[in-house]
Amino acid sequence: MANLDTWLSAARLRTLPLSISGILVGSSIAVAQNEFNSVIFALALATTLGLQILSNFANDYGDFVKGTDNEDRVGPLRALQSGMMTRKEMFWGMIVTGIITFLFAVTLIYLAFGTRSLFYGLVFLVLGIGAIAAAVKYTVGDSAYGYRGLGDVFVFVFFGLVAVYGSYFLYTMEWDWRVFLPAATIGFLSAGVLNLNNMRDRAADAKAGKNTLVVKLGEAQAKQYHYFLLLAAFSSMILYSAFSFTGIDDLLYLFAFVPLLFHLKRIMENKNPVLLDPELKKLALGTFLLAVLFGLGQIL
Repeated sequence: MANLDTWLSAARLRTLPLSISGILVGSSIAVAQNEFNSVIFALALATTLGLQILSNFANDYGDFVKGTDNEDRVGPLRALQSGMMTRKEMFWGMIVTGIITFLFAVTLIYLAFGTRSLFYGLVFLVLGIGAIAAAVKYTVGDSAYGYRGLGDVFVFVFFGLVAVYGSYFLYTMEWDWRVFLPAATIGFLSAGVLNLNNMRDRAADAKAGKNTLVVKLGEAQAKQYHYFLLLAAFSSMILYSAFSFTGIDDLLYLFAFVPLLFHLKRIMENKNPVLLDPELKKLALGTFLLAVLFGLGQIL
């Protein structure tokens, strides 16, 4: 039976800061508008963390079942690949995590909307179910969208648009087109993390039949795509500041651009996919730093 350390390893804790970046950004905008609710914030964090852990379990399970996690894989050994956990254990881990995450989501939706808006409650319930399905279907099943080059789209939508704008809307129940700009920033950066992962694993994925966007584009165009994602992220956030500037504190997030620009330079110079693995952590933590600094700028 898998022990606690194995489950923690399978949960891939290093991915969690990136997963909550969108919640931090959306919540901080709500704080600036005096619309914050600590209970909604806690439940939004719990739901997002549950979705990320579910996704990590599902990726471990799906890639192992399909034979993608083999001796050609460049990244760290996963739980099933290493033999530290059985398929049955991981399957039930997915089931339990999915149920807990769904309960968090339902509680969050009820407390946010209650009887005020049945329509918005139903919309967010559909989004919640969709997010759970997306977390699983990235690699699991015959129609896994990660094997058809669609992972980037889902990451942009759920890590960016839904996480940022969705969390903002949970507090305010108001529409503000400007919030789509920081939502796009987090979405672009999150897609960048996935792109890096797929650049690192390009050769192994191609051999295993996992046709990620990187496999379809090839190494050179995947780099160009990566440059686009980061530059689009920078541009979206700067545009948001231009449209909503209230003081110099709003620009605190610019300090996070420094390590991200160094990251971009290292990607330009890289010629060995194995060396991209450390950049995954740097880009994920750089995105988290951006979210934290942006949040501080909104609160101060």
